[in-house]
Amino acid sequence: MNLAFEMNGVAKRYEHFALEGLDLRLPEGEVMGLVGVNGAGKTTVLRLLSGLASADAGEVRVLDLPLPAQQVQVKQQLGLASEDMRLYAKQSLRWHMDLVARVYPEWDPVYADHLLRRFDLRAEQTLGGYSHGQRVKALLLLILARRPRLLLLDEPTTGLDPVARTEVLEALAEVLLDDGRSVLFSSHNAHDIERLADSIAFLHQGRLLAQQDKEGFVDSWRRVVGQGELPADLGAWPELAWQRRNGQLAELKLRHYDEALAARLRAQGFQIHKVEAMNLEDIFITTVRAGASA
Repeated sequence: MNLAFEMNGVAKRYEHFALEGLDLRLPEGEVMGLVGVNGAGKTTVLRLLSGLASADAGEVRVLDLPLPAQQVQVKQQLGLASEDMRLYAKQSLRWHMDLVARVYPEWDPVYADHLLRRFDLRAEQTLGGYSHGQRVKALLLLILARRPRLLLLDEPTTGLDPVARTEVLEALAEVLLDDGRSVLFSSHNAHDIERLADSIAFLHQGRLLAQQDKEGFVDSWRRVVGQGELPADLGAWPELAWQRRNGQLAELKLRHYDEALAARLRAQGFQIHKVEAMNLEDIFITTVRAGASA
């Protein structure tokens, strides 16, 4: 299996934050969603992968090249879109496109024109007249038209209104589906990740809580409501992530749920009234509150 990147035992320490012992890898051609609250370490991970920061310990390889030793070669094949990247407001998008085309020989002018139409952008308009959503699309166009093998997206929908966010996500989903590129998409918005990703990684306080394919991950969690006796040792069950009692009713959030687990609960005297699937945001919040691996 070819890997778009791999991080083995990676550590990066700052005065008030530390990323410790991170093991993370992405197969080529897949989209991974990196989910975490603000300050979880998502931007640090992307900076390490893009060569903008160096690890204090561990190994970072991108497109089978070691960082930071081969960062020049890596950066030619990598695209990074971050919320703090700025374009020249007094220049047109066409000016930016010509600039990038001169710097990157892989620039695809035909694909760039296709993205112009897909993103509904005017190339001759100065970027100072663009809305925030249009500027995000313009930045994505400038990166995607270079045809990078690995795309790193750092909170690209932050600050967008609901309509603009939907437009950006729909356009991005179509482009990623057509191109089949490797992507790491970081966000604190689990709904955005759920729409785009093949696999999920949960990051919290510099620690990886979980990494799994999205469908299998979401399918394994359930919210269970019922009443009656709960097992005395329920707190030690590895499947239990969270529990709450409200009068006679009890609510459980369970990982790796199946009928055998339901039978164990019933055998202990717990009557199950309702079993519901959980969305990715609920799973993430539950996992963070539990303070353990998902």
